Amino acid sequence: MKHELTAIIEREDNEYVALCPEIDIASQGKTVEEARTNLREALELFFETASPSEIKRRVHGEVYVTRLEVAVG
Repeated sequence: MKHELTAIIEREDNEYVALCPEIDIASQGKTVEEARTNLREALELFFETASPSEIKRRVHGEVYVTRLEVAVG
């Protein structure tokens, strides 16, 4: 079975950090693609090893990613 999940990837210094907000799992890599691949592997490992109760506890059903404007200063 396959699930479609969200990956938020941002640059931090000389690396990229990838986060899946539905499961709250993160990984990193030297490129965007490497961070994405590493996140996929971390998620697959989580689903392979976590108990059904752990999966149920960690999975967030609805996640919305949006941009917003805020006043600074």
